[in-house]
Amino acid sequence: MEHAVLGAGAIGGLIGTAVASLGEGVTVLVQPERLPGYPANLSLERPSDTITAPARVAVTLPNPVDVLWIATKTSQLETALRAVPSLPRCVVPLLNGVDHIERLRAHFGRDRVLPATIAVEAERVAPGRFMQRSPFVNLNLAASGEPLLGAIVARLRDLGFTCRFIQNEQTLLWSKLCFLGPFALVTSASGMNKGEIYVDAEWKRKLISATAEACAVARASRADVDAAQIQAIFDGLPSGIRSYMQKDLASRRQLELDAIGGPIVRGGERNGIDVSTTAALIAVIRAKATE
Repeated sequence: MEHAVLGAGAIGGLIGTAVASLGEGVTVLVQPERLPGYPANLSLERPSDTITAPARVAVTLPNPVDVLWIATKTSQLETALRAVPSLPRCVVPLLNGVDHIERLRAHFGRDRVLPATIAVEAERVAPGRFMQRSPFVNLNLAASGEPLLGAIVARLRDLGFTCRFIQNEQTLLWSKLCFLGPFALVTSASGMNKGEIYVDAEWKRKLISATAEACAVARASRADVDAAQIQAIFDGLPSGIRSYMQKDLASRRQLELDAIGGPIVRGGERNGIDVSTTAALIAVIRAKATE
């Protein structure tokens, strides 16, 4: 099949390199100023090995592909979509949050968009060169995509990915947000890593409270999530781990604050759920971002 990657950062680069290494055709979409000199081979350094694979590089995608993987930041989505005037057979968004799904369905058509989430610690170290820092890559996709993507997903498992097809789209999306939202907000507001939060009683309480709020909103959105399971994931994280939002805040980059925290706050207001901890964390981060 032919694949394209929109958003050649850490996540897009990881997916593009992995898929290309399977022998699939991959086109990486980049901004015009990055096209000259962009390498013809993608490279992904993993804890276990390094994989490389050839890929085409382009500024726009005038012809349809089988799968368009979207890995931009939510704030960059509208601008990035201008690079895709064609209609892919399937669109797999790996953005943070939940609100982007309906936006993409309005743009590409409801049946073309396959909700998905990914959990991995990765970074782009140079154009076309990426690093996977976590020992895991967890890729979850809506079950409706299994007929088209089942074979690719099976081969990604052979590369060490943990992949699942999930029937309930809300469960798929909110399961990640209930983990990502509280962790990103607490690490960013506190400036601490996971280990430091765990030995600070007040910040750990805020993490537990924000997780409970997110899960309550998720359940009101018809997602099957369990706060205890989310907490168990936190417990198993390495002590030194930090969130992407925390790193973006420290580097003065644009934050995905609305994409990550917004659905929880808006969902709380819509359903009469107390989300005061989440709202307070967002306020702290906004103040930090303007310092």
